[in-house]
Amino acid sequence: CDNDIDRDFERFTVEALFEMEKLFVGKTGICDHSPKAQNQSARIYMCKVEAEEGRKTLSGDDYFRLVAKAYMPLCADNEMMITRIESGILKEVSVGLSAGHKVCSVCGKDRADEYCAHNSGEYYCGELCYWELSGISDVYEWSFVAVPAQREAGVIKGYKNTKRKEQSPMDTILKSLSTGDSVTLCVEDSKRLYEYIE
Repeated sequence: CDNDIDRDFERFTVEALFEMEKLFVGKTGICDHSPKAQNQSARIYMCKVEAEEGRKTLSGDDYFRLVAKAYMPLCADNEMMITRIESGILKEVSVGLSAGHKVCSVCGKDRADEYCAHNSGEYYCGELCYWELSGISDVYEWSFVAVPAQREAGVIKGYKNTKRKEQSPMDTILKSLSTGDSVTLCVEDSKRLYEYIE
């Protein structure tokens, strides 16, 4: 998730993203926010907030996003899901959480504490009304969905341990570097090493 205005005319504050950075570690991945035990397919093991240099939100602020890394067992139960993720069919995600504050962008009132007559998605004196979410007290899960509220929310990278018998080019490069001897890399191997480090 990020700090941009979403389809529901809500957005997370940057502080909320940093709150979620800690809370999402260990949370389970499911489908369509269906909280059944057998619906669990993945779990987050690392989460961090990233700034995207030069990018701005719809409201003109610097763009920040929460990026998580999750693991998923390579097993028969997950085979079809992994295939759908790798092919790009299963991509979009959504989050389930509890936000303590929902502040109006027009008047600054917190809906948790007081009445606000503004409607999100409408314009007031040329200003778009949306809700700023903060005070994240709990996160429940993240979920694969067909249409997420946040336009950018989805799988951005994947890794598959293919367990090939022959060494990959990167394995060969890393083995050479681990010997402590001097190593000369061709242009192609230099590019591979750079991509690996990225």
